[in-house]
Amino acid sequence: MGRQYFGTDGIRGTVGQAPITPDFVLRLAHAVGHVLKETEARPTVLIGKDTRISGYMLESALESGFNSAGVDVVLLGPLPTPGVAYLTRAQRASLGVVISASHNPFADNGIKFFSAKGSKLPDAWELAVEAELEKPPVWVDSASLGKSRRLDDAAGRYIEFCKSTFANDLTLKGLKIVVDAAHGAAYHIAPKVFHELGAEVIAIGCSPDGLNINKGVGATHPEALVAAVKEHKADFGVALDGDADRLQLVDADGRLYNGDELLYLMADDRLGRDEHVPGVVGTLMTNMAVEVALKARGVQFVRAKVGDRYVLEELEKHKWILGGEGSGHLLALDKHTTGDGLVSALQVLQACVRSGKTMAQLLGGVTLFPQTLINVRLTPGQDWKSNARMAEETKAAEAALGNTGRVLIRASGTEPLVRVMVEARDAAQAQSCAQRIADTLKV
Repeated sequence: MGRQYFGTDGIRGTVGQAPITPDFVLRLAHAVGHVLKETEARPTVLIGKDTRISGYMLESALESGFNSAGVDVVLLGPLPTPGVAYLTRAQRASLGVVISASHNPFADNGIKFFSAKGSKLPDAWELAVEAELEKPPVWVDSASLGKSRRLDDAAGRYIEFCKSTFANDLTLKGLKIVVDAAHGAAYHIAPKVFHELGAEVIAIGCSPDGLNINKGVGATHPEALVAAVKEHKADFGVALDGDADRLQLVDADGRLYNGDELLYLMADDRLGRDEHVPGVVGTLMTNMAVEVALKARGVQFVRAKVGDRYVLEELEKHKWILGGEGSGHLLALDKHTTGDGLVSALQVLQACVRSGKTMAQLLGGVTLFPQTLINVRLTPGQDWKSNARMAEETKAAEAALGNTGRVLIRASGTEPLVRVMVEARDAAQAQSCAQRIADTLKV
């Protein structure tokens, strides 16, 4: 049975349109509460959110839904997604809940969940919740209602956790770092993490008003970070997205590094310290150059489906530690249970400080293959999978590329889009192949 509501990263959509409405979110929390109570008599859930104005409304709906099922609630306020994952584990809670649409604009929002261990939940759990949603609600009696309280120092606890992942014998003193929090969940956290580790911090994208999350700033709009790094003559720039689980980094020259490069750098740093790195997990989108470079170092490389939850599943399957996506979702399971933009940034900065080298120097042996990614917006009901012209163009492109490139066509898990990606050693060839395929999907 397929999932009706859950996508690749929870439930997401436009606020005020199904399913991101207060009545559905209340029912969702009620259903989740009943699933939790199948294995625990009195569950406790933590709820965090990003800075979208709709977060207040959805937080209230979740709180009511959980309480009505006899589940206690701890409200964390604005907090990065990985911060909720960390506190869920640290507080021994039954479940962590995040109200966020990540990198999407403010008019969208979503709900995602973390297990008691601070990791993404499996598809089977989501199917169980969806099955519960089909049943009529069963309200507990007044004496059994859940209670709610607020954890006032949630941000401070998470700041200390982030700092603990940076080597005790190293410091960021002498470095000037631009920090861009996308007017999102880390606006009051990210600047403090780097400042307390010794850096001089210039903060941008740290003034949320409920409507400006991800607007022209953050990991999805790194041009603001690049400009600020050049203006302030900074050593590094760190950009997070709205819920701070993904990362983009910029060096002193204004060069932008994506998640594929940072993943290789994290693996290379560990290899340089004689740590055992048996394998690394990327995704179907990971640049071939990273795979080639890792295999040259004797490190296995496995591709997962797109989505950090699937990267995590492959890591757990192989009992490996490092994985990630080009979008900047990076996993270092000896540091955190989930992707964390701040922790990942600290791992990269730590490698630079320890080695005395720049990111460009550390990545000198890795030149990314040109990739062209074209997003084609679908019309309602459009059956793109049976498009014969697309199949023909795809087959022709694959024949032309041979062993020197790849074609990947997939539906977005969060938006009504088909993503057409072509990778080749020659940029012009990648562009022309991708465009021909994308054109067959346009109505």
